[in-house]
Amino acid sequence: MDAVDLPATSPAPTEDDANQLRLLAIFHYVVAGLTGLFSLLPVLHLVMGLAIVTGKLPMESNPPGATGPDPALFGWFFVIFAGLAIACGLTLAGFIAYAGRCLMRRRRYLLCQVVAAIACMLMPFGTVLGVFTLVVLMRPSVKAAFA
Repeated sequence: MDAVDLPATSPAPTEDDANQLRLLAIFHYVVAGLTGLFSLLPVLHLVMGLAIVTGKLPMESNPPGATGPDPALFGWFFVIFAGLAIACGLTLAGFIAYAGRCLMRRRRYLLCQVVAAIACMLMPFGTVLGVFTLVVLMRPSVKAAFA
């Protein structure tokens, strides 16, 4: 007798799945807020770098005849690295918040997985959130809810 391939039916999402997705979305917003807040810490370096570049922070320049890097160059390093750190942190916070919104609306399954994996780098809260999000997203009933 030939086996007939029946279409695979995915289980329907349960009330527990819906509650867990809602809680995960709320926690995504909280972790996004914390990430955004902590990503603004390099503002101190940015201000100090701008003060060095503009001359508001007195730095001794090299004596005449001596070779060495210009103090303004040192200030530009502060400005560039602080600016990159702030931009990357705020971008990550935005992605985490957007993933929370997508979890709430059950959209963009792959984006939610990728953001959860990236959030695992943010110890300790992001790690816990990322692991729990990945565990919930791997359930067949939750995956069906995103379809």
